[in-house]
Amino acid sequence: MFKIRVLLCFVVIFSCSKDDMVIAQQLEETPEPQVPQAQNTPNPEASNQTKQFKILALGDSYTIGQSVCSTCRFPVQLKDSLKNNIENSEITLDIIAQTGWTTTNLKEAISNNNPSSNYDLVTLLIGVNNQYQGKAFSNYETEFPELLNKAISLAKGNLNQVIVISIPDYAYTPFGQSRSNPSTISSELDTYNAFAQNHASNRNVTFINITDITREGLNDPDLVASDGLHPSQLAYTKFVERLLPVSIEKLN
Repeated sequence: MFKIRVLLCFVVIFSCSKDDMVIAQQLEETPEPQVPQAQNTPNPEASNQTKQFKILALGDSYTIGQSVCSTCRFPVQLKDSLKNNIENSEITLDIIAQTGWTTTNLKEAISNNNPSSNYDLVTLLIGVNNQYQGKAFSNYETEFPELLNKAISLAKGNLNQVIVISIPDYAYTPFGQSRSNPSTISSELDTYNAFAQNHASNRNVTFINITDITREGLNDPDLVASDGLHPSQLAYTKFVERLLPVSIEKLN
């Protein structure tokens, strides 16, 4: 009887061990579940998202576009060209400029308008009326740097988002030629532009020369507006041809 009990226990133990071995083997052979890997798929909504840009143009008659249509002045042509060249872009343009303004007038107008300091691009073209009205050059030497500082602050404090534009030369227009001193006009405007360019360069601010375009006004009357003094739509288009690639780079 004792031998039978021992034998039964052996059989039970052996059977349990064998079952455990089978279970263990099944566990080893069962592959681990595969966790799907996250994939970086393009987001079509993000790629089609509209890019918002704000532009501010500061100046005088050359900025407001005296004697040309409202869509012909260079800030508006620049705005339209940027929209056509930057995909999915929306451009907002503000202009603080008026015919006859000197640097003093522009400073006061900016203060009165109190524009926000969140522009993506700011252009500054000022000084011809300082020369035309016979203001002391020292006035320009003081106020142009102040205006440039203000332009930088309006461009979110980023000097790379500012463009200084040279003063056109009205000596090469019928009005300028009617003056007794067209060569003096050109010489004095050269002095103004040299100061503006040197100061901008010292501040690492972009300076774009368009004066040479206006000095073709006698050879190509189409560059002069109907008033015989200011740049025409064509002249402003040529301004924008120089401004556009630089502006695109700054906004991108």
